[in-house]
Amino acid sequence: MPTTLPALPRWLRPANRLVRLLTRLGLRLGTVHVLTVPGRRSGAPRPTPVSPLTVDGRRYVIAGLPEGDWARNVRAAGRGELAHGRRRQAVTLTEVTDADERERAMRAFPREVPHGVPMFVRLGLVTGPDPDEFAAAAQRVAAFRITAS
Repeated sequence: MPTTLPALPRWLRPANRLVRLLTRLGLRLGTVHVLTVPGRRSGAPRPTPVSPLTVDGRRYVIAGLPEGDWARNVRAAGRGELAHGRRRQAVTLTEVTDADERERAMRAFPREVPHGVPMFVRLGLVTGPDPDEFAAAAQRVAAFRITAS
């Protein structure tokens, strides 16, 4: 596992703030939800935009940076709140350790969350929206199964 994270685009932090604001105002932004989990050290709420996807009746979120802050917070807390517009739902988040299940979720990602493909390209995980490329990258990401609490 690399010790340094790839450089994220400069626009990402302001864009995430805007998404959080628009969600608080009750606007739905396509597949984008705001996942809020307690910080692993502070316990303070840490919101981040995510795009859940559904595969075989199960919901998932994928962390392209498995050691990124939000993924580490999810691992530590195991729970959170998922907001989409004004709708909020308490959820349990379980990391997917089964390679086949993680691969199925990743294979579905470009179809379910096409606007998320460019970020995976930027991270160097794939070169385009090919489901086979996403499946091949499954061991390099973190996937979390979402269940209602």
